Amino acid sequence: MPKAPRVEWTREHELIALNLYGKLPFGQFHYNNSVIMDVAARMGRSPGSLAMKLSNLASLDPVQTARGIKGLSGASQQDRQMWKEFHQEIDSLGPESEQLLHDLFTRDNNREVDFLERTKVCIERTRKPPSGPTETKAAVRVRRGQQFFRQTVLNSYGVSCCISGINVPRLLVASHIKPWRDFPDLRLDPSNGLCLSSLHDAAFDAGLITLDENLGVVLSPKLKGFLPSKSLNQTFVRFEGKPIRLPDKVAEPSPAFIDYHRRKIFQK
Repeated sequence: MPKAPRVEWTREHELIALNLYGKLPFGQFHYNNSVIMDVAARMGRSPGSLAMKLSNLASLDPVQTARGIKGLSGASQQDRQMWKEFHQEIDSLGPESEQLLHDLFTRDNNREVDFLERTKVCIERTRKPPSGPTETKAAVRVRRGQQFFRQTVLNSYGVSCCISGINVPRLLVASHIKPWRDFPDLRLDPSNGLCLSSLHDAAFDAGLITLDENLGVVLSPKLKGFLPSKSLNQTFVRFEGKPIRLPDKVAEPSPAFIDYHRRKIFQK
Protein backbone atom coordinates (compact mmCIF):
# COMPACT_ATOMS: atom_id res chain seq x y z
CA MET A 1 0.00 0.00 0.00
CA PRO A 2 1.46 3.40 -0.94
CA LYS A 3 2.24 5.76 1.91
CA ALA A 4 0.10 8.85 2.41
CA PRO A 5 1.83 12.01 1.17
CA ARG A 6 3.87 13.80 3.84
CA VAL A 7 2.31 17.05 5.03
CA GLU A 8 4.84 19.77 5.77
CA TRP A 9 4.78 21.46 9.16
CA THR A 10 3.94 25.04 8.28
CA ARG A 11 4.32 27.91 10.72
CA GLU A 12 0.54 27.89 11.24
CA HIS A 13 0.52 24.17 12.04
CA GLU A 14 3.43 24.64 14.47
CA LEU A 15 1.48 27.39 16.28
CA ILE A 16 -1.59 25.15 16.52
CA ALA A 17 0.55 22.35 17.98
CA LEU A 18 2.19 24.71 20.48
CA ASN A 19 -1.24 25.90 21.57
CA LEU A 20 -2.63 22.38 21.84
CA TYR A 21 0.43 21.27 23.83
CA GLY A 22 -0.76 23.40 26.74
CA LYS A 23 -4.25 21.93 26.65
CA LEU A 24 -3.65 18.20 26.81
CA PRO A 25 -1.94 16.12 29.52
CA PHE A 26 1.38 14.58 28.53
CA GLY A 27 -0.09 11.10 29.00
CA GLN A 28 -2.68 11.80 26.30
CA PHE A 29 -0.23 12.49 23.47
CA HIS A 30 -1.19 9.42 21.47
CA TYR A 31 -2.68 8.90 18.04
CA ASN A 32 -5.96 7.35 19.23
CA ASN A 33 -6.80 10.24 21.55
CA SER A 34 -10.17 11.53 20.31
CA VAL A 35 -9.12 15.19 20.63
CA ILE A 36 -5.88 14.63 18.70
CA MET A 37 -7.77 12.69 16.05
CA ASP A 38 -10.29 15.51 15.68
CA VAL A 39 -7.73 18.33 15.52
CA ALA A 40 -5.40 16.39 13.20
CA ALA A 41 -8.21 15.67 10.74
CA ARG A 42 -9.08 19.37 10.58
CA MET A 43 -5.41 20.18 9.98
CA GLY A 44 -5.23 17.65 7.17
CA ARG A 45 -2.68 15.61 9.11
CA SER A 46 -2.58 12.10 10.53
CA PRO A 47 -3.23 11.69 14.28
CA GLY A 48 0.17 10.02 14.60
CA SER A 49 1.91 13.05 13.10
CA LEU A 50 0.26 15.45 15.56
CA ALA A 51 0.80 13.13 18.55
CA MET A 52 4.48 12.82 17.68
CA LYS A 53 4.83 16.59 17.34
CA LEU A 54 3.33 17.12 20.81
CA SER A 55 5.68 14.51 22.29
CA ASN A 56 8.64 16.20 20.60
CA LEU A 57 7.57 19.53 22.08
CA ALA A 58 7.54 17.92 25.54
CA SER A 59 11.31 17.48 25.24
CA LEU A 60 11.63 21.28 25.01
CA ASP A 61 9.48 22.03 28.05
CA PRO A 62 11.71 22.93 31.03
CA VAL A 63 8.93 22.02 33.47
CA GLN A 64 8.75 18.50 32.04
CA THR A 65 12.50 17.99 31.80
CA ALA A 66 12.98 19.16 35.40
CA ARG A 67 10.72 16.29 36.42
CA GLY A 68 12.60 13.74 34.36
CA ILE A 69 10.00 13.58 31.57
CA LYS A 70 11.94 13.60 28.32
CA GLY A 71 9.30 13.36 25.62
CA LEU A 72 10.52 12.21 22.22
CA SER A 73 13.95 13.12 20.91
CA GLY A 74 12.88 14.13 17.43
CA ALA A 75 12.35 17.87 17.95
CA SER A 76 13.53 19.67 14.82
CA GLN A 77 15.39 22.96 14.59
CA GLN A 78 12.09 24.49 13.52
CA ASP A 79 10.43 23.11 16.67
CA ARG A 80 13.16 24.59 18.85
CA GLN A 81 12.99 27.94 17.13
CA MET A 82 9.19 28.08 17.30
CA TRP A 83 9.13 27.02 20.97
CA LYS A 84 11.51 29.86 21.85
CA GLU A 85 9.67 32.40 19.72
CA PHE A 86 6.27 31.35 21.01
CA HIS A 87 7.20 31.83 24.66
CA GLN A 88 9.17 35.01 24.06
CA GLU A 89 6.33 36.59 22.09
CA ILE A 90 3.38 35.09 23.96
CA ASP A 91 1.41 38.35 23.85
CA SER A 92 1.14 38.17 20.08
CA LEU A 93 1.54 34.47 19.33
CA GLY A 94 -0.81 33.27 22.09
CA PRO A 95 -3.85 35.00 20.54
CA GLU A 96 -2.69 34.16 17.02
CA SER A 97 -2.39 30.46 17.83
CA GLU A 98 -5.75 30.54 19.62
CA GLN A 99 -7.39 32.05 16.54
CA LEU A 100 -5.82 29.43 14.28
CA LEU A 101 -7.08 26.62 16.51
CA HIS A 102 -10.48 28.29 16.81
CA ASP A 103 -10.81 28.57 13.03
CA LEU A 104 -10.29 24.83 12.59
CA PHE A 105 -13.64 24.34 14.32
CA THR A 106 -15.68 27.46 13.56
CA ARG A 107 -15.36 30.80 11.81
CA ASP A 108 -17.93 32.34 14.15
CA ASN A 109 -15.97 34.69 16.40
CA ASN A 110 -18.85 34.76 18.86
CA ARG A 111 -18.17 31.12 19.70
CA GLU A 112 -15.32 29.74 21.76
CA VAL A 113 -13.48 26.44 21.34
CA ASP A 114 -13.31 24.80 24.76
CA PHE A 115 -10.85 22.01 25.66
CA LEU A 116 -11.67 21.80 29.37
CA GLU A 117 -13.54 18.49 29.09
CA ARG A 118 -10.24 17.04 27.80
CA THR A 119 -11.90 14.11 26.00
CA LYS A 120 -13.73 16.18 23.41
CA VAL A 121 -13.76 19.66 21.97
CA CYS A 122 -16.81 21.79 22.77
CA ILE A 123 -18.00 24.83 20.85
CA GLU A 124 -19.75 27.31 23.11
CA ARG A 125 -21.20 30.79 22.88
CA THR A 126 -18.74 33.34 24.19
CA ARG A 127 -19.21 34.37 27.81
CA LYS A 128 -18.54 37.95 26.77
CA PRO A 129 -21.13 39.07 24.23
CA PRO A 130 -20.03 41.25 21.28
CA SER A 131 -19.61 44.92 22.12
CA GLY A 132 -21.60 46.05 19.10
CA PRO A 133 -23.05 44.90 15.75
CA THR A 134 -19.54 44.02 14.62
CA GLU A 135 -16.54 43.65 16.88
CA THR A 136 -13.22 45.09 15.82
CA LYS A 137 -10.35 42.75 15.11
CA ALA A 138 -8.62 44.17 18.18
CA ALA A 139 -11.52 43.21 20.45
CA VAL A 140 -11.63 39.67 19.03
CA ARG A 141 -7.87 39.40 19.52
CA VAL A 142 -8.22 40.39 23.18
CA ARG A 143 -10.83 37.66 23.68
CA ARG A 144 -8.61 35.12 21.94
CA GLY A 145 -5.76 36.07 24.28
CA GLN A 146 -8.00 35.71 27.33
CA GLN A 147 -9.20 32.34 26.09
CA PHE A 148 -5.63 31.20 25.45
CA PHE A 149 -4.53 32.15 28.99
CA ARG A 150 -7.55 30.59 30.70
CA GLN A 151 -7.47 27.34 28.74
CA THR A 152 -3.70 26.92 29.07
CA VAL A 153 -3.58 27.62 32.81
CA LEU A 154 -6.64 25.54 33.73
CA ASN A 155 -5.56 22.59 31.62
CA SER A 156 -1.98 22.73 32.94
CA TYR A 157 -3.41 22.35 36.45
CA GLY A 158 -5.60 19.42 35.44
CA VAL A 159 -8.74 21.62 35.47
CA SER A 160 -8.80 21.75 39.27
CA CYS A 161 -8.06 24.41 41.86
CA CYS A 162 -4.42 24.15 42.95
CA ILE A 163 -5.44 24.83 46.57
CA SER A 164 -8.80 23.14 47.12
CA GLY A 165 -9.01 20.61 44.30
CA ILE A 166 -12.39 21.91 43.10
CA ASN A 167 -12.75 20.61 39.54
CA VAL A 168 -15.88 22.31 38.16
CA PRO A 169 -14.70 24.41 35.18
CA ARG A 170 -17.37 27.08 35.69
CA LEU A 171 -16.06 27.62 39.23
CA LEU A 172 -12.42 27.96 38.18
CA VAL A 173 -10.42 31.07 37.35
CA ALA A 174 -7.06 31.53 35.65
CA SER A 175 -5.86 33.90 38.34
CA HIS A 176 -3.05 36.38 37.63
CA ILE A 177 -0.25 36.42 40.21
CA LYS A 178 1.00 39.88 39.25
CA PRO A 179 -2.19 41.89 38.65
CA TRP A 180 -3.66 42.03 35.16
CA ARG A 181 -4.28 45.78 35.40
CA ASP A 182 -0.70 46.67 36.37
CA PHE A 183 1.35 44.30 34.22
CA PRO A 184 -0.03 44.23 30.67
CA ASP A 185 3.09 42.48 29.36
CA LEU A 186 2.38 39.49 31.65
CA ARG A 187 -1.32 39.12 30.98
CA LEU A 188 -0.90 36.06 28.77
CA ASP A 189 2.17 34.51 30.40
CA PRO A 190 1.11 31.11 31.81
CA SER A 191 3.82 31.39 34.50
CA ASN A 192 1.87 34.38 35.83
CA GLY A 193 -1.21 32.22 36.36
CA LEU A 194 -2.71 29.94 39.00
CA CYS A 195 -5.79 27.78 38.61
CA LEU A 196 -7.99 28.77 41.55
CA SER A 197 -11.63 28.41 42.49
CA SER A 198 -13.53 31.69 42.19
CA LEU A 199 -13.50 32.03 46.00
CA HIS A 200 -9.76 31.42 46.35
CA ASP A 201 -9.13 33.71 43.37
CA ALA A 202 -11.03 36.52 45.12
CA ALA A 203 -9.03 35.98 48.31
CA PHE A 204 -5.71 35.84 46.41
CA ASP A 205 -6.54 38.96 44.41
CA ALA A 206 -7.46 40.83 47.62
CA GLY A 207 -4.24 39.74 49.36
CA LEU A 208 -6.08 37.70 51.96
CA ILE A 209 -4.00 34.67 51.03
CA THR A 210 -0.60 34.24 49.39
CA LEU A 211 2.08 31.57 48.95
CA ASP A 212 5.39 31.20 50.78
CA GLU A 213 8.77 30.32 49.25
CA ASN A 214 7.75 26.65 49.20
CA LEU A 215 4.39 27.47 47.61
CA GLY A 216 2.57 26.75 50.86
CA VAL A 217 -0.68 28.61 51.52
CA VAL A 218 -0.38 31.60 53.88
CA LEU A 219 -3.42 33.25 55.46
CA SER A 220 -3.50 36.98 56.09
CA PRO A 221 -4.05 38.26 59.66
CA LYS A 222 -6.97 40.21 58.19
CA LEU A 223 -8.60 36.96 57.09
CA LYS A 224 -7.81 35.32 60.43
CA GLY A 225 -9.54 38.23 62.12
CA PHE A 226 -12.85 36.68 61.07
CA LEU A 227 -12.09 33.43 62.91
CA PRO A 228 -13.45 31.31 64.43
CA SER A 229 -15.70 30.45 61.53
CA LYS A 230 -16.79 27.02 60.41
CA SER A 231 -16.97 28.07 56.77
CA LEU A 232 -13.52 29.73 56.84
CA ASN A 233 -12.07 26.65 58.51
CA GLN A 234 -13.46 24.54 55.69
CA THR A 235 -12.42 26.79 52.80
CA PHE A 236 -9.14 28.30 54.03
CA VAL A 237 -7.76 27.23 57.42
CA ARG A 238 -7.47 23.54 56.54
CA PHE A 239 -5.17 24.43 53.63
CA GLU A 240 -2.85 26.71 55.63
CA GLY A 241 0.79 25.70 55.26
CA LYS A 242 0.02 23.07 52.64
CA PRO A 243 1.74 23.43 49.27
CA ILE A 244 -0.36 23.98 46.19
CA ARG A 245 -0.51 21.25 43.57
CA LEU A 246 1.85 22.19 40.75
CA PRO A 247 0.87 22.17 37.07
CA ASP A 248 1.86 19.34 34.79
CA LYS A 249 3.70 21.58 32.32
CA VAL A 250 4.42 25.04 30.92
CA ALA A 251 2.50 27.08 33.53
CA GLU A 252 4.61 26.51 36.65
CA PRO A 253 4.33 29.75 38.65
CA SER A 254 7.31 32.08 38.56
CA PRO A 255 9.00 32.40 41.99
CA ALA A 256 9.64 36.09 41.23
CA PHE A 257 5.95 36.69 40.59
CA ILE A 258 4.96 34.87 43.79
CA ASP A 259 7.53 36.93 45.70
CA TYR A 260 5.99 40.12 44.31
CA HIS A 261 2.51 39.03 45.41
CA ARG A 262 3.79 38.19 48.88
CA ARG A 263 5.54 41.57 49.27
CA LYS A 264 3.18 43.95 47.48
CA ILE A 265 -0.33 42.50 47.57
CA PHE A 266 -0.55 40.26 50.64
CA GLN A 267 -2.32 41.97 53.54
CA LYS A 268 0.12 41.55 56.42
